[in-house]
Formats: sequence, C-alpha cells, structure tokens
Amino acid sequence: MLNGYIDLRSDTVTQPTPEMREAMAQAELGDDVFGDDPTINRLEEMAAAKMGKAAAVFVASGTMGNLVSLLTHCNRGEEVIVGSEAHIFRYEAGGSSALGGIAQFQIPNNPDGTLPLDRVEAAIRGSDQHEARTKLIALENTQNRCGGTVLPVDYMKQVRALADKHSLNVHLDGARVFNAAVALGVDVKEITQYVDSVTFCLSKGLSAPVGSVICGSPEFIAKARRYRKMLGGGMRQAGVLAAAGIVALEKMIDRLADDHANARRLAEGLADTPGFVVDLDRVQTNIVFFELDANAKVTADVVTQRMLEHKVKLISPGVHFRRFRAVTHAWVDRADIDRTLLAFKAAVT
Repeated sequence: MLNGYIDLRSDTVTQPTPEMREAMAQAELGDDVFGDDPTINRLEEMAAAKMGKAAAVFVASGTMGNLVSLLTHCNRGEEVIVGSEAHIFRYEAGGSSALGGIAQFQIPNNPDGTLPLDRVEAAIRGSDQHEARTKLIALENTQNRCGGTVLPVDYMKQVRALADKHSLNVHLDGARVFNAAVALGVDVKEITQYVDSVTFCLSKGLSAPVGSVICGSPEFIAKARRYRKMLGGGMRQAGVLAAAGIVALEKMIDRLADDHANARRLAEGLADTPGFVVDLDRVQTNIVFFELDANAKVTADVVTQRMLEHKVKLISPGVHFRRFRAVTHAWVDRADIDRTLLAFKAAVT
C-alpha cells in the first residue's frame, strides 16, 4: 500500500525501500560523464555481470535505453523488426523514427508474446534497392501488452539462430526481464545470452526510483554512451540514483516471485467474480489483464471510479473500452489483494 492506496496502475509507482534511501544518502559520487562516479561504475559492472555481457551504461529510463540501443544498432534508413504490441512501437513516441530515421516493420505478436518466426524471416529486407535494409530484431520479455507473458528460453535461441542466418543483431527490451527469469526459474543470463544488447528497468518491480541499464559488448556500449550524451543523458553525479539500483540488484530480484503469486491470486479471484473475464493462461508474472463481461451493467469508467472510492487505483480503459490492466509490485501484499477483490465485487454490483 502506498499513501493509503492500493496502487495497481503499474509497477512504476514503486518507491525506494528504506535501505535504498540510506544507500542514496551515503553514496560516493563523482562525475559520470568523466567516468569517475564510483557508484555508477559499480552499478554498471554489476548489471553487465548479471546479464552475461562485458559492459553496461546507466540511462534515465527504459525508453531512453531502447532508443539509445536502436540508434547504436541502426543507421538512418535501416529497419528494425518489432512486434505490433511492442513497447518500442506503441509507447516510445516514435523516437527511433523521429530521431534516428529508423523504419519499424511491425509483425503481429502471437497471444503468448512471441513473434511468428516464419513472418519474421519473411519480413527481412534489403536485397532490393527500393527497400529499407533490415538490421535488427527487437524482442520484449516479458511482453507487457500480451499480459506480462514470458518468452521461453528455447524461443530466444531460435530467434538468435534466425538472426545469425541473416547477419542481423537482436535487441531485447528487458524492462521486466528479471520477472521472466524468476517465472522460468532460470538465471537471467539464460535469456540474455541470445541477444546482442539488452536494456532492463530498475524503476519497475525492482523498486529503484529512477533508471535503466543497457548491457552489451564494450564496442556497443562505447557507441551507446555517445548517443546517450547526444540525447542529453549525461547525468553527472548520478551515483545518488545508482546507489538505489545497486540495492535493487542485490535485494529485490528474488522477491519478484511474491508479486507473481499476488497477481495469480488477483486473477483467480477476478475469474470467480461475476462481471469479469480473465484468461488465466496469460497470467504468468506480475501483470493481469481482465475485461468486463459483456453483460456487465457498469462501464469501465464507473468501475475505475468506484475502485478509487475503495482506495484502489487503476488506469481507466476509457469510455469505449472494457479491458483493464493491474500490476502487482513490492508495495502490494496479499492482504491488499484480498481487499482489492472485495472492492471489485462491490464495484460491479
């Protein structure tokens, strides 16, 4: 619970833990653009090691991390293959196209979040002078809009093989990649070994207040640093932020299983609540998508308002939509889920 509310709008609402606040207050600082902030350097070394990569760079957000990565991989007029439900395509303001001149070829995601490999291969272009040249395949794991679904390790391996066949690179939007690893019961390196670059968020389920990290080869990260600077991302004494990220990597990964269990409890409770429809097979991590039943007597906006009266925050789908998303995180416990389910029952009555 945060400030008296059960906030299920996103795991971005998480606040730093007391240990993070103490680490931030005590952080040793320097100028990161000069490379001499020891706390930033430690975070980047930790992140690279966890992802099985040789180097890393701290950035302000996941959107910046993806943008910097695409700018580093692709030249103007080149193309990235992405899913039609990808965060890169839907929620990053067209940044790679506007700022990098990078074309996006969208392929419809399968319901489980994967991209059909035959369609990925068919989308690879560049032999004809009329076409944009495909340079990159971008995946998202977990896949947010498909329900926080997990891309299996074997699928990652197949994408890598396809990319190698066509001399392409692979980037992973791993905003919640630790959720994927926990759900699969594997070390995160089992997932990231098949990609050339990965960006992950510290500010979602890991509860740090700000920041993401890009990981890749030394050459890739050196180039990425230049693009970070170009985008205004040189943050000087940012070790005060990185200190919370270090605590996140040390203390907040294993507990993600609690968020998954709470999401499952919420989903099963909603499935048993008249007025709601939930696809339980799609609830794999900390994200629950659910819909108002076709026979429900209330609108989504009314449900959202009634839930707020019960001290539960949701993002309203809007007047013309019936699909909700709820996201569990470190500031929502089992008792909060039980309170939320009672509120939902009242909201549709």
